[in-house]
Amino acid sequence: MHHRIALGLLCGALALGTAGASQAREPLNVVTSFSVLADMVEQVGGEHVAVTSLVGPDSDSHVYSPSPADARRLAQADLVVFNGLQFEGWMNRLLDAGNYQGVTVTATDGIEPLAFTDADHGAPAEAEHADHDHDDADHEHEHDHGEHAQHASHDEHAGHEHQHGDLDPHAWLDVARAEQYVANIRDGLAEVDPQHAEDYRTAAQRYLEELDALDAEIRELMSAIPAGRRSVVTGHDAFEYFGEAYDVRFLSPVGLNTAAEPAAAELARLVDFIQKNQVKALFYENITSPALIRQLAEEADLKVAGTLYSGALASDGEASTYVGMMRHNAQTMHDGLSGDAASH
Repeated sequence: MHHRIALGLLCGALALGTAGASQAREPLNVVTSFSVLADMVEQVGGEHVAVTSLVGPDSDSHVYSPSPADARRLAQADLVVFNGLQFEGWMNRLLDAGNYQGVTVTATDGIEPLAFTDADHGAPAEAEHADHDHDDADHEHEHDHGEHAQHASHDEHAGHEHQHGDLDPHAWLDVARAEQYVANIRDGLAEVDPQHAEDYRTAAQRYLEELDALDAEIRELMSAIPAGRRSVVTGHDAFEYFGEAYDVRFLSPVGLNTAAEPAAAELARLVDFIQKNQVKALFYENITSPALIRQLAEEADLKVAGTLYSGALASDGEASTYVGMMRHNAQTMHDGLSGDAASH
């Protein structure tokens, strides 16, 4: 009898222990605003995270309209990660609607953002791009920028509901700045889940080294193109960070607003600029309508040299990760501007 009781207690304890271990292994529920951030969180979090992206691959955050289901997703989240710099004008309302009280990571915290003026919003924007050469010694320290990154509450961002402010939010398109994103994500995960903090630090360091190599690869590809040929026309004005970092000039028919349609006079000015500056190729963008680029290609008698990815990853293929997206963009630009791409 005593043996049966003891065995029963032991089985009960083992069952409780198994349940507790299973519960402990349950991954963090992380919600991100868009797909680039989701991939970064997965790279750093690994098996410890389950990530939901509110705006999915090949979808445009500029025109996204949150649903009640999104508010419920936030209410159930352990961590929320968003870009900041007013990229997600809908995020503050959504955080309030979901009554989210947990930790938030603003991925751009600690980044020196680019400012833009009204001239940058339309065509032809002729901003000069300073060379963004990195001092190797300084670049090694960029990995630790986010060691004490602050995770701002969404209340601090209240009032930024309109489409972008005075600062360009597309900072992830410079790989060096994207490394600050990774540091901020690492610190946010460690804050919410200190038990696995060392795993997050190890994974982040490995990822940062991969980004260092990617940055060097992009620089090599862009520097192989003569400076006079490094002019790119895309669907909307999202690539200024890439342009500053890798010494490329970008032009757009619609500025920052992907839903805008340029006036005929603006298109005519852009065509004139393209011809006078001997722009060699136009590029589609995965989150904007191809119609405008097709029209420009026809009027300027140019080829469309491929598709670039800016505010969303691809649903599949090489550009379905951040590293793959940046590598694809650089290779596509290199091939198009050097004359190696076939016309589309």
